[in-house]
Amino acid sequence: MGQANEKRREQLDFALELARAAEEAIMPHFRTAVVEYKGDGSEVTAADRAAERAIRERIAGVYPGAAILGEEFGGEAGPVSGEQWVIDPIDGTTSFVLGLPMFGTLIALLEDGQPVVGVIHMPAMGETVYAGRGLGCWFAHSGGQAVQVRAAREVELQEAFASSTGAHSSDIQHQAAQTPYRLAALINATKKFRFVGDCVQHALVCRGRLHLAVDTLMNPWDTAALVPCVREAGGAAATLEGNEDAVVFGGNFISACSPALLHEALAVLSPVQK
Repeated sequence: MGQANEKRREQLDFALELARAAEEAIMPHFRTAVVEYKGDGSEVTAADRAAERAIRERIAGVYPGAAILGEEFGGEAGPVSGEQWVIDPIDGTTSFVLGLPMFGTLIALLEDGQPVVGVIHMPAMGETVYAGRGLGCWFAHSGGQAVQVRAAREVELQEAFASSTGAHSSDIQHQAAQTPYRLAALINATKKFRFVGDCVQHALVCRGRLHLAVDTLMNPWDTAALVPCVREAGGAAATLEGNEDAVVFGGNFISACSPALLHEALAVLSPVQK
């Protein structure tokens, strides 16, 4: 293993440690969490805050002075020079407060704004999907032996099994300031469609279970960890405007088993110009 890959492996191992630390803070609250609402109307619990504190403390202990951007306690909201940890302690807080297992902790490392390490840890499901640039994408279940995973073989949109987190910012449901992406058209264009929560759907793309997954509204902490996983699995990742370079800070996200399927889906999702 080259020196660069050895460093990346160490960073990935540390990101996995962070995810396990978050699990210790989260799971005692599962199915008993009391929900609060932030100023933007999004949900938060004591578990979200405790998990992000635990992650930040460990990063500070190993990488003192490192740039950190997290959902609960903020940070530089754009790409920075050098290394930047981007964390979402609980991606899918709605599922978490409902007592549903489809939520995860997202840990990412960016270098000069580009995601190079990503961990999608789903503690209630006992599943983790993780990747480092040049190291492949891996899946582990309940502490078992990790196996390398690949996105599904290429299919056309009419043969695809697709998903989305929800109907917000779409032609089904949107607020005045939101872009009405044509999700209804995508649903009708695919072979099978399901609503699958948050990071879980993109983990399924990495594992070849879904062909396509769409999120019409995303923050950097929602997106950063997903990108290395999808790409190292051989899939494609972009914004809904087709931007593959600035995807982490793009405000929305799509993953697919192939570039061709991704662009076919984008053509369908694109809002009708008035």
